Amino acid sequence: MPMPADVLEGRLRAAFPDAEIVITDLAGDGDHYKARIVSEQFKGLPRVRQHQLVNKALADVLGGELHALALETSAPAQ
Repeated sequence: MPMPADVLEGRLRAAFPDAEIVITDLAGDGDHYKARIVSEQFKGLPRVRQHQLVNKALADVLGGELHALALETSAPAQ
Protein backbone atom coordinates (compact mmCIF):
# COMPACT_ATOMS: atom_id res chain seq x y z
CA MET A 1 0.00 0.00 0.00
CA PRO A 2 1.52 3.35 -1.03
CA MET A 3 2.22 6.10 1.47
CA PRO A 4 0.11 9.24 0.98
CA ALA A 5 2.14 12.44 0.52
CA ASP A 6 0.61 14.06 3.60
CA VAL A 7 1.71 11.12 5.74
CA LEU A 8 5.24 11.36 4.37
CA GLU A 9 5.31 15.09 5.01
CA GLY A 10 4.02 14.56 8.55
CA ARG A 11 6.76 12.04 9.25
CA LEU A 12 9.40 14.45 7.95
CA ARG A 13 7.95 17.39 9.90
CA ALA A 14 8.07 15.33 13.09
CA ALA A 15 11.75 14.55 12.49
CA PHE A 16 12.69 18.04 11.24
CA PRO A 17 10.23 20.45 12.90
CA ASP A 18 12.16 23.56 11.83
CA ALA A 19 12.38 22.52 8.19
CA GLU A 20 10.99 23.85 4.97
CA ILE A 21 9.66 20.71 3.28
CA VAL A 22 8.31 20.27 -0.23
CA ILE A 23 7.03 16.86 -1.34
CA THR A 24 6.65 16.05 -5.03
CA ASP A 25 4.87 12.90 -6.23
CA LEU A 26 7.15 12.01 -9.14
CA ALA A 27 5.02 9.35 -10.83
CA GLY A 28 1.53 10.27 -9.64
CA ASP A 29 1.22 6.87 -8.02
CA GLY A 30 1.82 7.75 -4.38
CA ASP A 31 4.84 5.50 -4.41
CA HIS A 32 7.68 7.58 -5.88
CA TYR A 33 8.43 10.87 -4.17
CA LYS A 34 10.99 13.63 -4.10
CA ALA A 35 11.47 15.49 -0.83
CA ARG A 36 13.19 18.87 -0.68
CA ILE A 37 14.14 19.55 2.93
CA VAL A 38 15.88 22.68 4.18
CA SER A 39 16.72 22.45 7.85
CA GLU A 40 19.06 24.02 10.41
CA GLN A 41 19.74 20.43 11.52
CA PHE A 42 21.74 19.96 8.32
CA LYS A 43 24.03 22.90 8.98
CA GLY A 44 27.68 21.87 8.73
CA LEU A 45 26.85 18.31 7.69
CA PRO A 46 27.92 16.75 4.40
CA ARG A 47 25.09 15.76 2.06
CA VAL A 48 25.57 12.05 2.80
CA ARG A 49 25.06 12.64 6.52
CA GLN A 50 21.99 14.81 5.80
CA HIS A 51 20.47 11.98 3.78
CA GLN A 52 21.33 9.47 6.50
CA LEU A 53 19.34 11.54 8.99
CA VAL A 54 16.32 11.53 6.67
CA ASN A 55 16.65 7.81 5.99
CA LYS A 56 16.90 7.14 9.72
CA ALA A 57 13.67 9.06 10.32
CA LEU A 58 11.92 6.89 7.71
CA ALA A 59 13.73 3.61 8.34
CA ASP A 60 10.60 1.68 9.27
CA VAL A 61 8.84 2.48 5.98
CA LEU A 62 11.66 2.75 3.40
CA GLY A 63 11.59 -0.08 0.91
CA GLY A 64 8.13 -1.10 2.07
CA GLU A 65 5.30 1.36 2.41
CA LEU A 66 7.57 4.02 0.92
CA HIS A 67 9.01 2.55 -2.26
CA ALA A 68 11.21 5.35 -3.62
CA LEU A 69 12.32 8.70 -2.23
CA ALA A 70 14.69 11.09 -3.98
CA LEU A 71 16.21 13.59 -1.59
CA GLU A 72 17.33 17.18 -1.96
CA THR A 73 18.61 18.44 1.38
CA SER A 74 20.40 21.55 2.54
CA ALA A 75 20.82 23.97 5.40
CA PRO A 76 19.21 27.41 5.06
CA ALA A 77 21.29 29.95 3.16
CA GLN A 78 22.94 32.53 5.36
